[in-house]
Amino acid sequence: MPPETAPELVRGIESCRLCAPDFARTATAHKPRPVVWFRPGARILIAGQAPGLRVHEAGRPFWDASGRRLREWLGMSEDEFYDLTRVAVVPMAFCFPGYDAKGGDLPPPPRCAATWHGQVTEALGEMPLLLPVGGHAHRWHLGAKGGVTETVAGWRSHAPRFFPLPHPSWRNTGWLKRNPWFAAELLPVLRARVREVLDEG
Repeated sequence: MPPETAPELVRGIESCRLCAPDFARTATAHKPRPVVWFRPGARILIAGQAPGLRVHEAGRPFWDASGRRLREWLGMSEDEFYDLTRVAVVPMAFCFPGYDAKGGDLPPPPRCAATWHGQVTEALGEMPLLLPVGGHAHRWHLGAKGGVTETVAGWRSHAPRFFPLPHPSWRNTGWLKRNPWFAAELLPVLRARVREVLDEG
């Protein structure tokens, strides 16, 4: 896809309402609001899960406590993270999926990735660093068959182009405590690679 067609793709995603009937049936009964944050030329792709409620309200990816933790993991400032010439954020679903009746996060609707991800990947082209965040992204981008712990623990087999990460949600604080190797071994290498890619750009 030529770069000049990318704005048209962004507008297409921003106007997408395919999941409106499903969202209307959730506990939140919200309307779609795609959060689109990518431009051709970016150096780093962060492939997350789906926007949470705060991101849905703000219209900016990782605009919450999870984003602060993720930026700390990457060693990136807020200005660097939100620089569209350097970082693209392409979740498995561009809209907040809503909560279930018990208040839990609903999974990313598969139709979003099926509809848009091929086109976005083509528009972005080859990128030197991809960071799949969470199990849905691990399966899509890496073809992962195991769970999140197994996939993240095998990060060396994917580096230096891919670094699978757990979701930076506060809900994973216990996971981080049970897996100290993540902070001790993976994060220093990841931060060095992030800096290398940004400096090359």
